[in-house]
Amino acid sequence: MKIVVTGGAGYIGSVLVSDLLNSGHKVTVIDNLIYNQTSLAHIIGNKNLEFVFKDIRNVSDIKKYYTQADIIIPLAAIVGAPACAKDPLLATSTNKDAIIEMLRTLSANQRVIMPTTNSAYGSGDGLSYCDEQSELKPLSLYAKDKVEIEKIVMENHNATSFRLATVFGVSPRMRLDLLVNNFVHRALKDKFIVLFEGNFKRNYIHLVDVVQAFNLAIDYPEKFKGQIFNVGLSDANISKNELCEKIKKYLPDFVYFNSNIGNDPDKRNYLVSNKKIEDAGFKHTVNLDSGIAELIKGLSIFQNKQFSNV
Repeated sequence: MKIVVTGGAGYIGSVLVSDLLNSGHKVTVIDNLIYNQTSLAHIIGNKNLEFVFKDIRNVSDIKKYYTQADIIIPLAAIVGAPACAKDPLLATSTNKDAIIEMLRTLSANQRVIMPTTNSAYGSGDGLSYCDEQSELKPLSLYAKDKVEIEKIVMENHNATSFRLATVFGVSPRMRLDLLVNNFVHRALKDKFIVLFEGNFKRNYIHLVDVVQAFNLAIDYPEKFKGQIFNVGLSDANISKNELCEKIKKYLPDFVYFNSNIGNDPDKRNYLVSNKKIEDAGFKHTVNLDSGIAELIKGLSIFQNKQFSNV
């Protein structure tokens, strides 16, 4: 396949692009390297990799790459509520407007496999499971833009949307703002965390299993075209308190406290059903405990400021 991956030098893209190349695909990465990352350096010599140093908001500069692709995977985004709140104009122009312009360049036969977010489910009762038919109640600008663009993308019967759980794991373009990554890093560095709304729950997924989901969509188009899927670990619908307890098993000196003063600006609180993608053949390979052990091993080589989005 000829596959275009925007944001291919990012947290997910750096791992996905390597995997796609290993599978024999021809991959064009479009990335403006906003974080000065060098995460594709180890594969830059691969003859099936083309790197385009462009901003996806300048569609006229990159239209030809879109039109030549069999599949487009638009990973380029300003990710997460804090990063979007810091620069709302940049966030919306990248996360929504640029995708709309991209779609205008495509034919009906081209496939789009797009990551969105299960944070779109907003704040529930922490008891009822959200599936792909559940009401969307996005709270942040990031989630609102993702909800809007998902509606537009899914008007194409060849498109697939993956509502990703909170991703964790080590990547060549590491991110320490993601909750599991952040908590493990703070447990290692500070040895304590003060929690707000520690009982709030969310769902999690390891980076390599996100890549697995994209590969399934590529390899089995008839199962995935025109469909929306939650992508997460069915055994990892847990609270922040429960996450801290898991980390404490590996780092006994780590302590955490629940504060009754103040609140968490991220009000997400939900349980997610991943049955639909599991029925389509998805089976996770890395559980939360293994991911925490990986992070403890890997985070000793990373510095916080170097890999922060905000």
